[in-house]
Amino acid sequence: MPFIEQEAKDEIQKIDGKDVRVITPEVEVTLTNTETGQEYMSDKEADDDVDHPETTTKREHIKRDVHVKVKQVVLGAETKGL
Repeated sequence: MPFIEQEAKDEIQKIDGKDVRVITPEVEVTLTNTETGQEYMSDKEADDDVDHPETTTKREHIKRDVHVKVKQVVLGAETKGL
């Protein structure tokens, strides 16, 4: 089951005295144990499985898939195809 590691944001920030649009993408992560197929709901849950003395899970068994969702942005009148 994927979880959201970073929420999307679209905001104006002052950078070097200028208003600049800063777009932060949404980041969705799926952690899967490649040996058992178990999916984790957080990094902590995967770490706990690796650290648990009664499991055979090792760090190299944890696969991290990252899906970055970038919002479509129109930059101005000259921008085409975005």
